[in-house]
Amino acid sequence: MRRLLTIILILHSSFFVLHSSAQKYALIDLEYILKNIPAYERATEQLSQVSKRWQAEVDALNTEAGTMYKNYQNEVVFLSQEQKQVRQNAIMQKEKEAADLKKKYFGPEGELFKKRESLMSPIQEEVYNAVKEISELRGYQMVVDRASKSGIIFASPKIDISNEVLQKLGY
Repeated sequence: MRRLLTIILILHSSFFVLHSSAQKYALIDLEYILKNIPAYERATEQLSQVSKRWQAEVDALNTEAGTMYKNYQNEVVFLSQEQKQVRQNAIMQKEKEAADLKKKYFGPEGELFKKRESLMSPIQEEVYNAVKEISELRGYQMVVDRASKSGIIFASPKIDISNEVLQKLGY
């Protein structure tokens, strides 16, 4: 009897130790949250418009270089060696201008990257702070983004706090 009581006490205390160290998790769907934030939609549209405008500028330079090359091909038999060299240099210069402009706008540290940072960072920071606040309030040790497709096979909708994050943000 004493032995049974000892085993029960050990099991009982183990249960409380395991239970007290259990970690709480929550899920969010960042895509869903961002789609429901009007400022994000406006920023996305603004980036799209700027990107199209800049791409049109790059395309115009490439078209101009292509036209210059076609004209050169048509007239090459009538040009002196010096004139050929001048035309070739002009075509290469135009192609370089197009490549430089493309890099300026769309490169890793280009204008589009900077524009995206300036428009999206405040929104992302606001979402992060809302998630952090809810997590601290509810005692979540980790919040996982289910939209990132990072290997989540199943997740109960009961632990998805996306709507609560939107509420916290006022949407």
